[in-house]
Amino acid sequence: MKILVTGTAGFIGFHLAERLAQRGDEVVGLDNINDYYDQNVKYGRLAFSGIDRDAIEEGKLVTSTKYPNYRFIKLDLEDKAAIDALFAAEQFDAVCNLAAQAGVRYSLTNPDAYIKSNITGFINLLEACRHNKVGNLSYASSSSVYGLNERQPFSVHHNVDHPVSLYAASKKSNELMAHTYSHLFGIPTTGLRFFTVYGPWGRPDMALFLFTKAALEGRPIDVFNYGNMQRDFTYIDDIIEGVVRVIDNPAKSNPNWSGQNPDPGTSSAPYRVYNIGNNEPVRLLDFIEAIEKALGKTIEKNMLPIQPGDVPSTYADVTDLVEELGYRPATPVQEGINRFVAWYREFFNV
Repeated sequence: MKILVTGTAGFIGFHLAERLAQRGDEVVGLDNINDYYDQNVKYGRLAFSGIDRDAIEEGKLVTSTKYPNYRFIKLDLEDKAAIDALFAAEQFDAVCNLAAQAGVRYSLTNPDAYIKSNITGFINLLEACRHNKVGNLSYASSSSVYGLNERQPFSVHHNVDHPVSLYAASKKSNELMAHTYSHLFGIPTTGLRFFTVYGPWGRPDMALFLFTKAALEGRPIDVFNYGNMQRDFTYIDDIIEGVVRVIDNPAKSNPNWSGQNPDPGTSSAPYRVYNIGNNEPVRLLDFIEAIEKALGKTIEKNMLPIQPGDVPSTYADVTDLVEELGYRPATPVQEGINRFVAWYREFFNV
């Protein structure tokens, strides 16, 4: 297939582009390489995939030196004319949108960034898919859409109308926008609710990266909700396997869907939402203990109350993923953390 993957300088997008290129798909990667976090990590990911930093030019397709079937373009999803031109020229079979303004806490101070990237950028993609007859659109949603829901494990069949951050609201908006285009124009769309993704090449603003960096520099870490937070930490390889299965299996309509008793996770349109999580919540203090074990040192902790926008617990019900795509994430947290720490030490030479 010819597949557009947006966000390929980002954590999940980088790994997905690698996986698709390795299996022989024709991949076009797209990213605006913004400065939300250390751009050296973003350029490092691209360089690992054979996209040389010096070859990158705004709006120009660059061919990977590692994978001849992988090309990259620096482009912003908000640039509607450029996105339309790219779709018209390339005629993609499938699109996986992983580009977004990420982060819950950042959305409290920079709300405009989320509207521009996550809403305006997404509508530009939907329109491009519509006018170029793209056969499958998958996109990153988030476990944060569950918001004030306390019923666990979180199921895609639960109502999610009570977000507690603008980031979460923007991801829920993506699901609603996608459903509209599935209903009106028959575009198969699948939303992927990721649960706390971690692993090598991870984001510098995420807990594992922050904690590892602080520990190796001999600094204390901030531990919110006094360490009693629970997260369904999901290893990057498990996430990628789930995404690839969705790319290979476009959403279908649910013949049993009823407007009298509407199921939020499916539709009479070719629309689907899946959780991709480890299905095994881990207490934050236990996660930190696993990092200490991987590093061979104790980390000093500043115990703090929960932050605005955070939810105390996440726990994914992955029944639909297992039953419909035959896949269940399964990497143990200690194993995943060990791999991250090994990568971190090598990348930063520490």
